[in-house]
Amino acid sequence: MMPLRVLLVAAGAIAGLVAAEDAENFAVIQGMVALGLIALLVAVLALLDRK
Repeated sequence: MMPLRVLLVAAGAIAGLVAAEDAENFAVIQGMVALGLIALLVAVLALLDRK
């Protein structure tokens, strides 16, 4: 559960740069950023050369 919390905190910080935290769509922006971070993490793990 801890990596997910770290990911959501990072997504909240990045979304805070784009929109105010009291905006109506802040949760949507935070969710989109979190999905982008998950996709980035999966891409890095997939492209990592494991020998």
